[in-house]
Amino acid sequence: MKSEIVHSEVSELWRQALEQDLFPGDLVVEIGRFFLGAPYQAGSLDRAGREKLVVNLTAFDCTTFVETVLAIAQCTAAGKLSPPEFRKNLKFIRYRQGKIDGYASRLHYFTDWLRDNEKKKVLKDVTRLLAGTPRRKKINFMTAHRELYAPLKNEKQQSQVLLVEKRLSRKVFHAIGKDKAAGRQAGIHQGDIIAFATDQEGLDVAHVGFAVRQGKHLHLLHASSKEGAVVISRETLPAYLKSNKKFAGILIARLL
Repeated sequence: MKSEIVHSEVSELWRQALEQDLFPGDLVVEIGRFFLGAPYQAGSLDRAGREKLVVNLTAFDCTTFVETVLAIAQCTAAGKLSPPEFRKNLKFIRYRQGKIDGYASRLHYFTDWLRDNEKKKVLKDVTRLLAGTPRRKKINFMTAHRELYAPLKNEKQQSQVLLVEKRLSRKVFHAIGKDKAAGRQAGIHQGDIIAFATDQEGLDVAHVGFAVRQGKHLHLLHASSKEGAVVISRETLPAYLKSNKKFAGILIARLL
């Protein structure tokens, strides 16, 4: 029942957005703002049994928040918002080639998620255009910490995720270094996806949210584990980046 109420409220938001004829980035931010205060919930996608689409409109981690907002934005682009359309878009964004084929078909690592959604023409990675520099990193966080991921107790799932990690480890991604990010703010648009590259071993990206302009400054609209909810950061985006020692820089993607 609670999910149905949220669907109704989102439908009203969607109707208002159409009437205002918002630019894509502004639409993304308006949809994201709707969820301000929603509680943070980690690990909501890992369920017992076979992999299936999990829909939760009432609590989020940083990635499920971004996916939910983008799926609603795609509904707007298609000219309709309904539970089936939303579920179709969410699955398309969350899974490799938009198809569910086991645990490893979910796009667990952000650089994998980014490449796949760029191929699907959901968004464009603009990091390189903003003078991001190439990076390559050994990606193995999930298999190195398999105790954190219940599905990886299954040897088949473990081996499939390991293959994904080996492929990602051979690929180059671009990031704007921590010391350069403040100087690239003019090129960041309202509603851009901001992902935080990390120095943490085995991991490419540690956090993700949306850029939002407040006055002359950029802030981050995100599901925050520290705040325990969907919030807009008190700090500016550069200050937020500098505040976390594990953050190495940012990646930027833009909804098409």
